[in-house]
Amino acid sequence: MKTMLSWSSGKDSAWALKILKECAGIELCGLFTTINASFDRVAMHAVRRELVEAQARAAGLALFTIDIPHPCPDDIYADRMGAFVEKARQHGVEAMAFGDLYLADIRAYREAMLAHTGITPLFPLWGKDTRELARVMIAGGLRAFVTCVDSGRLDAAFAGRAFDLDFLAAPPQGVDPCGENGEFHTLAVAGPMFSTIIQVRPGEITARDGFVFADFEAALSGPDRS
Repeated sequence: MKTMLSWSSGKDSAWALKILKECAGIELCGLFTTINASFDRVAMHAVRRELVEAQARAAGLALFTIDIPHPCPDDIYADRMGAFVEKARQHGVEAMAFGDLYLADIRAYREAMLAHTGITPLFPLWGKDTRELARVMIAGGLRAFVTCVDSGRLDAAFAGRAFDLDFLAAPPQGVDPCGENGEFHTLAVAGPMFSTIIQVRPGEITARDGFVFADFEAALSGPDRS
């Protein structure tokens, strides 16, 4: 089944990629992501375009980007995603996969978006216990950094931290270990889904609109934070 994967740049997308690569009958043909046109970064995760491109190269897949304005009204988002889905359908895409874990309303939105298109929605991580999944990811070699924190749910000090066992032990009760409720977002830099490590170095930490963002940029030399 010719399949594209929705790519956030984070750990859940990366782990979904690993699982899909192991699935018989799945022919991965690309990654797709929304880019905030005002900042030239992945929406919400705030990851630089150049790092998403590096991830795609490391995954051995084409990257398709959908530019959206900031802020992005729902109707504009729906129109641009709809146009992308139709173009993918015309090029023979049979399925689109998503790294969602358990939020039923998000899944329903994806399913409605693809209804009547002939494209099948896939959810390779759906229903997995998030605490166990987080530990499986880390044990399986996934390496990631926290790029965005919702400061109303998680202390700003978590921005920029590695997503590791120490991180999992630190957040207060009620914070999902995978950040599925939007508590935090990540940048995946290494793991079995990639052929190489994405070398990064930390940059500025900024606060905006109730979120704290930790910038990472490609590291051609200097300290290895991957």
